[in-house]
Amino acid sequence: MKDIKEILKERILILDGAMGTMLQRYKFTEEDFRGERFKDWEHPLQGNNDLLSLTQPEAIAEVHRKYFAAGADIVETNTFSGTTIAMADYYMEDLVYELNYESARIAKMVADEFTKKEPNKPRFVAGSIGPTNKTASMSPDVNDPGFRAISFDELRIAYKQQVEALLDGGSDILLVETIFDTLNAKAALFAIEEVKEERNIDVPIMVSGTITDASGRTLSGQTAEAFLISISHIPILSVGFNCALGANQLVPHLEVLSTKSEHAVSAHPNAGLPNAFGEYDETPDQMAEQIKEYAEKGLVNIVGGCCGTTPEHISAIAEVVENFAPRQF
Repeated sequence: MKDIKEILKERILILDGAMGTMLQRYKFTEEDFRGERFKDWEHPLQGNNDLLSLTQPEAIAEVHRKYFAAGADIVETNTFSGTTIAMADYYMEDLVYELNYESARIAKMVADEFTKKEPNKPRFVAGSIGPTNKTASMSPDVNDPGFRAISFDELRIAYKQQVEALLDGGSDILLVETIFDTLNAKAALFAIEEVKEERNIDVPIMVSGTITDASGRTLSGQTAEAFLISISHIPILSVGFNCALGANQLVPHLEVLSTKSEHAVSAHPNAGLPNAFGEYDETPDQMAEQIKEYAEKGLVNIVGGCCGTTPEHISAIAEVVENFAPRQF
């Protein structure tokens, strides 16, 4: 199989779109989330999308298939909340290894199906590592700015468990994404380096931050350049931004990364900004037209979609960037 680093030099790679948006189409009920295995669980489980890798594995595989069929080179595992920290909401900390392992296994199985059909277009699995619902550099309590709900070490331990399971399940890449607090990301990156050293392996790492508003900063207050500098000591495959903003609003921040970074640059924005009902209205054509600007300006190596995006969005994006050369790095 061709090395992903080589392919990045040849063309712009396509990342998948939103898993959550696709799962909403199934209209799964509490019973569906529970399945047979968790039917007597004492706590509500609806909304725990990562759990669907165990209770509705066919649906997860189908979503991956749709994204690969739409032109994706890389799909993300269904593990955005796959840490003991996030799973504590459902009292499911003990299931973390299995959730990550199974999610990676399902994605890898589907990737292999597509690679077999088109050996000239190998498909990859990115183990999705989300930010958790706690932050290491800000206080959740306005009356106690020095308080922290979690420590660097607690994050590192939780991320390490997730990383090991994602790799055991067959992930080709690790994607630390939707980073709103760079200290959390550093804990994840530290954990990845630990696992790489212990296992004596090398694994490509994608890092993707999120700009939270018009100030052009992450939630923990960093500009695009500051974010880039603070993760640059780690050997990574790509750096980029996802979520929070629509494709248009990301352009200036991608320009900064493109100019300053020695790595590949990725972008998977939302389908515009949410409307009053929290839904995303941007059509595949509208979004693709905006992402075309990234390619025209030579800003990106990897593009995909975040909240509100579907296989239709990914297909339209893949079509418009096909004729553009990737950014040189």
